[in-house]
Amino acid sequence: MSVLLQKPIFEGITQKELAEQLEARKKCQDKLPSWFNSKNIYYPNKLNIEQTSSEQTAHYKAQIVGGKTLIDLTGGYGVDSYFFASKMARVLHCEINSELSEIARYNFEVLGQKNVECFAEDGIEFLKNSTQHFDWVFVDPSRRNDKKGKVFLWEDCLPNLPENLTMIFEKTDKVLVKASPIFDIAQGIKELQCTKEVHVVAVNNEVKELLFVLEKGFEGEIQIKTVNLLPHQEDHFNFILAKESSLEIDYGAPQEYVYEPNAAILKSGGFRSVAAFYKVTKLHPHSHLYTSLEKIDFPGRIFKIEQVLPYTKKSIKSLGLTKANITTRNFPMTVADIRKKFKIKDGGEHYLFFTKNTNDSLLIVSCKKV
Repeated sequence: MSVLLQKPIFEGITQKELAEQLEARKKCQDKLPSWFNSKNIYYPNKLNIEQTSSEQTAHYKAQIVGGKTLIDLTGGYGVDSYFFASKMARVLHCEINSELSEIARYNFEVLGQKNVECFAEDGIEFLKNSTQHFDWVFVDPSRRNDKKGKVFLWEDCLPNLPENLTMIFEKTDKVLVKASPIFDIAQGIKELQCTKEVHVVAVNNEVKELLFVLEKGFEGEIQIKTVNLLPHQEDHFNFILAKESSLEIDYGAPQEYVYEPNAAILKSGGFRSVAAFYKVTKLHPHSHLYTSLEKIDFPGRIFKIEQVLPYTKKSIKSLGLTKANITTRNFPMTVADIRKKFKIKDGGEHYLFFTKNTNDSLLIVSCKKV
């Protein structure tokens, strides 16, 4: 029976409130296990849970910062502040929503995190009025409610970073900015001052957030750092943004193995850099698939090539497959269109890459995952 249909169980707590707590807690099981596995935690509405960082990404962010003091201008449910507090002597958590601020403060006490101070205020206004100089400022701008479509500009978010960055740099020398995975990296850098690093953070091969590290007065080469956080390992790949477009790499036909970079690398745009570093051959300038004669340790999926065929109905028929995992890279048809046209279901041990070679001819790379 639904909780909503049962008689009240706790005095002063409606069944609706109880149902909301149970639903929010369930969403935390994988995303926030420390909260889920602790007694007496209070949960906000499920939207706040969906918008907050996961423990994995919050822990990663905490490895970037250092020093004694950090102010979180957009504290929310407090997951990032909680992990920052493991690295900093003092963390200030600003959250304009007073109810959410109180929930975060209460949970910090429950979790035993004693070096976080909560302020139910607008973070930008708090920082303007503060006389303190912080080692780090963290901000997670949120999309304005009145803006439709995908957001690619900082000015479409609250707080408006370009508008407030001069003031922020009066209070700190280092800023860490979190952005949505749909954010355009090049545009983000263009709008901000002093970008030193951009971190592309994926969890289980799904990009979850972009992190811009700003340093007052920085004018050097921007480093792009990618990470794919997996259950038992982390795959890292870093490159210098300014060198990416000028790198000389090899292009050629599929050899014995084919490689598909992980989602963080694909988002980063480091297509030449990954080829140059791992000394692999790229199938086509726009395909983002790589090949080699000998198998190498590569940050992404690795496949053993079985056949390379021209894209024809006869070729597909010769494979004799009714089920396969299909990926398209730089190909004029979608995966759904291919499945429909050739009646190939999803799954199985076979992997088919539909792509182009260096002559722009369409081809099929049939392989098995290593």
